[in-house]
Amino acid sequence: MQIMDITPVITAIQQHADWVVFVSVLTQQLGLPIPAVPTLLVAGSLAASSGQAGEMLTAAVLASVIADSLWYLTGRAFGYRVLSGLCRLSINPGSCVSETESRFVRWGVWSLIIAKFIPGFSTVAPPIAGSLRMRPSSFIVAAALGAALWAGAAILVGWWWRAQVGVAIDAMSNHGTGVITALALALGAWLIWKLWQKYRFEQMRIIPFISPPELAAALASNTPPLMLDFRGAAMIAQTGLVAGATQASLGDLPQSVRHWAKDDAIVTFCACPQDATAVKAAYALRELGYTSVRPLTGGYESWVRQLARQAT
Repeated sequence: MQIMDITPVITAIQQHADWVVFVSVLTQQLGLPIPAVPTLLVAGSLAASSGQAGEMLTAAVLASVIADSLWYLTGRAFGYRVLSGLCRLSINPGSCVSETESRFVRWGVWSLIIAKFIPGFSTVAPPIAGSLRMRPSSFIVAAALGAALWAGAAILVGWWWRAQVGVAIDAMSNHGTGVITALALALGAWLIWKLWQKYRFEQMRIIPFISPPELAAALASNTPPLMLDFRGAAMIAQTGLVAGATQASLGDLPQSVRHWAKDDAIVTFCACPQDATAVKAAYALRELGYTSVRPLTGGYESWVRQLARQAT
């Protein structure tokens, strides 16, 4: 039986708990794939007093607010380009700009408070708040409260379950290979599931698209297509609705097209990586019985470039 000595790790947490917690939370909130919750659980189980647990919590909140503030300022400076870049890094292209913004707008300031509990939303919520020009004071308060609830819950659970955490630590020390193998299998299963989702989306993208020049020609014809703009409300407020388009979201799609004939030509577009929302909307419309629906290749940005070319 191979034994994995994790005593140095435990000793480091015991001697430098605040710094270990601070670095762990900061790296996760900056967007690195390093989960902070296990560190918080172990740190909480090793807390010698409520005062030490409070110091850990302070370190976690401070680290989280620093990282969130950096993302907030980045979103305030660069707007949707930051969020679009974050979405492109996602293994699931369905986490799109318009869908993420829709969630933020729907929940308001509460989205920052609960963001830490939602995988994938924690990193993108602060730049959305910045791009939507949320008041800095409101942002800091909401981000700090959310971090306190999230980190405090993990530290408290670690302290409550300190006996169980201790058993888990002993198991890792005595059965290190088996534990690592189990964790690797779990991670592999999660990765396969995400890749399967990505594969399914790539299969969806086989749907016929319409290019910007083709759309321009169709709009100039005697039977111009109807257009659905799936960008978020805040982005439309900043840039304006595309001429001739109807604002829509996946949630209210049936209401948006209820007066349109089933054989009308429809073009869907968004401002998200791989035209994710536009593709989903096209499939949803086909399921509703609309027979001629095509997403716009490149979405809103490609259409803006097309209009600029036409103007020159």
